[in-house]
Order: sequence, then structure tokens, then C-alpha cells
Amino acid sequence: MASITSELLFFLPFILLALLTFYTTTVAKCHGGHWWRGGTTPAKRKRMNLPPGAAGWPLVGETFGYLRAHPATSVGRFMEQHIARYGKIYRSSLFGERTVVSADAGLNRYILQNEGRLFECSYPRSIGGILGKWSMLVLVGDPHREMRAISLNFLSSVRLRAVLLPEVERHTLLVLRAWLPSSTFSAQHQAKKFTFNLMAKNIMSMDPGEEETERLRREYITFMKGVVSAPLNLPGTPYWKALKSRAAILGVIERKMEERVEKLSKEDASVEQDDLLGWALKQSNLSKEQILDLLLSLLFAGHETSSMALALAIFFLEGCPKAVQELREEHLGIARRQRLRGECKLSWEDYKEMVFTQCVINETLRLGNVVRFLHRKVIKDVHYKGYDIPSGWKILPVLAAVHLDSSLYEDPQRFNPWRWKSSGSSGGLAQSSSFMPYGGGTRLCAGSELAKLEMAVFLHHLVLNFRWELAEPDQAFVFPFVDFPKGLPIRVHRIAQDDEQE
Repeated sequence: MASITSELLFFLPFILLALLTFYTTTVAKCHGGHWWRGGTTPAKRKRMNLPPGAAGWPLVGETFGYLRAHPATSVGRFMEQHIARYGKIYRSSLFGERTVVSADAGLNRYILQNEGRLFECSYPRSIGGILGKWSMLVLVGDPHREMRAISLNFLSSVRLRAVLLPEVERHTLLVLRAWLPSSTFSAQHQAKKFTFNLMAKNIMSMDPGEEETERLRREYITFMKGVVSAPLNLPGTPYWKALKSRAAILGVIERKMEERVEKLSKEDASVEQDDLLGWALKQSNLSKEQILDLLLSLLFAGHETSSMALALAIFFLEGCPKAVQELREEHLGIARRQRLRGECKLSWEDYKEMVFTQCVINETLRLGNVVRFLHRKVIKDVHYKGYDIPSGWKILPVLAAVHLDSSLYEDPQRFNPWRWKSSGSSGGLAQSSSFMPYGGGTRLCAGSELAKLEMAVFLHHLVLNFRWELAEPDQAFVFPFVDFPKGLPIRVHRIAQDDEQE
């Protein structure tokens, strides 16, 4: 009974939001019982062939079922039942909005390829309220392209090789060297610590372990709980607390910005800055508000998704000793070649030799699906596979449903990194148009290459120095964000150096 009550309390704010959204944006526009037809003319309504589906309960639609928690390695009962009944493209009512849900690889690809022409990014207002109106997640059109260009320049291949690779390795070793033999801890927490410290350093030159960095990290934990909570802005709610943490985080960023501006005014303007803050101040014409939102959103994006992907890799590998063994052999070979060169740090050539590691990363992203689905809005009437999708409707390309589709991936719920080795070093399915862990099109994640670099370097040092097992049973669930309820508790055992060099 307690669990049912807590679930109802969790969903209540969403329901209230749905009621308000439905009443203000739908009921006011749609008359005569033509809600599903989008308020089009009678003649047009007769010609439209909407995808099959159901509106669900009055006002709240099918929100309950869509948000119900389920294992991250599945699409959940809601999706399974709807796909079985209606097919991979169906209509629904979610949060008071007319919605088409797509589990179809072709339609998902079509949506991402036609960003800005037929479809437009459309996240709930609550997300924009907490990340900021200049966050790349919610921006569209030219403002998004400008922000994305800054991020891509900062994360260029040259910078990945020269600056970020050694930084990723340094932060990896800072975390792993603190692990005591036979100790037990939350792997999810350690992954979050690793990615947060890395991003804080490269965004604002904040060093790990310092009081200001730790204070910012604690504020960020509160902030994150609000981002993934019900958008109820009442005192004491996670969303309300997150808005206060947002103000505190922006205060830190603003102080750093003021210090940097003062420093730049006293130094040679040609001196380059090694962090994103300096880059944005010197290489862009962004306003103060834009820079604040840019740094906040990149701290969010660069930390949260990467840490969860790393935690998932640790989880999946623990259950697949054969993969750990092959991974360890690959990295022992890289370590031996390092010693022959008289080097002790990873080079870009070492990274490019991590072939099986990339297979492990691909399989982790496919099976774990940190990014489950995307929010888009139809901005022009679309006709696809005989269905009409009216302008003004929401459309959700569900990436997880494609990645777990048995018609595309054999035994899709099994962790099998070897499936990516079928066609050469890049992985047979890696080039497949059905694999979209970082989205696609003009909104392809700007930090995707950095995210894969982080995972590869961390796994390199992990498998060379430790063996691990689950300290108690745990698995990733979708709430709808992906999370390990117990934090993924693991027990680690250090590998003797003699064993490592055999």
C-alpha cells in the first residue's frame, strides 16, 4: 500500500499539470468532440488517417502507464502492450497533449533528419524553467545552432586529443586510487563523482576536492533531483528546491565569470583559456545570461548521462566475465606497448586501439538506453507509411524501443558486445541507422565523442587494476530517468601488478 501511495504522490503533480495543459491548450481550441483530429476542418478530418491508438482516461490520457517504472533493459509493459496492439507507430494522450509515439526505426530517423523542417524540439516548459531558456536542450533554430557551434569548437578533435584525453585520464586515476582493496561502495556515486569533477574542471577550472567544488557538487545533486521530478513549484518539493539550487549554482558560475573578466582585462587578450568559460568569453558574442545557461546545461548534460552510462557498463560487465577477460586482454596489450615506448600515459593512438572497448560501449548504450526518448513537435503536416501526423501534435521518437527491437538486434535484452564486431574494427552495427544513442541530425549530442572517451579511459584503468562484483543485488530502472535504486553497490579487489603484466 505504501508503494502505491508513493507512486500516486509522484504522479499527482504530473496529473495536475496535464489537467492544466489540456484545459488551456486543447479544450480551448477543440470543439465539437474533434480532439483527436487536431481542430482541422471537417473536410480535412475525413481525409486524415491517424495512427491507431487510444486517448486513455479523460484529461490525463495514458500518462500513468507511460511513466510507470520498469527495468532499463526493457521498454516496459506500456510500450510492449501498445506496440503489440497498434504497431510501432501509434497515437496517445500524454500530459494533456495529442501525441504520436514512434518505436519505428525509419520514422525516428526521419524525425531527426528533418529537424527544423517538419519537426521541432519541444521539451516541457518545466525543463526550460530549471535549465534556463538558453539551454541547448530547449533552444531551436539559429540560437541552438550558435550554442551548439560553441560547444563543438570547444570539443573539437584537436582539443580531445591534446587537452581532454590527459584530463580524463587524470580524473580517472584520482577516483580509482582512492578505492581501498576489498572495500564496498556505490559505483554509481563514484561514476557521478568522476564525471562531475571532470566537467567542473573543464567548464570553469574548478579543482576536485576543493571546498567550493564540493559545495557546488552538493547543490548539483539537489538540482538534479528537481530536473527529474514532478514540476510542482511549491515550498519543500524537489522542483522548488532545485530552483533554489539553480540560483546557487548560477551564483558560483557568475562569480567565476566576474573573476575571469577581471583577469582578462589585466592580461594579454591573446592568451587562450583552457576551460569553456574562458572560451565563451573570448570566442563568442554571447550575453551574460546566455553564458550562464550554456555552462549550467553543459554541466548537466556532460555529467549526468555519462556517469549513468559508465555505471551501466560496470553493471553489465560484472555479469559477463568473458567480456571482462577480453577487455582486460586488450588493455594489457595497450599497457605493454606503452611500456615499450617508455610512456606511462595513454596516447590518442592507444585510444584508437581500444576496439573491443568500443564494442562494450556501444552495447552498453544500446541495452541501457540512458536517453530513452526525445521530445519533438510536428510543425508541418506529415504523411508517413500511410499515416497522417497533424501539425501541432507532439511526437516522441523512442530510441530505446528501436535498440531493443528483436527484428533489428538478435536476443536484444542480452548483453552481447560481440554483436558489434561483425564487420571490422568499427563494429558491424555501429554504422547502422537504427543505432542512435546520442540522437541524430542537427541535434546530435555535441559531447558524444567526449562521453565515449570518458568511458574508454575509465574502463582501461578499471580492468587493469580491479576485479569487482555486486555487493548486493541491484539493477537499473527507468523512473522515467535511468537510475540504480541502491546506487549499484560493488565490492572491489585490486589486481596485483605481477598479474597485470602477465
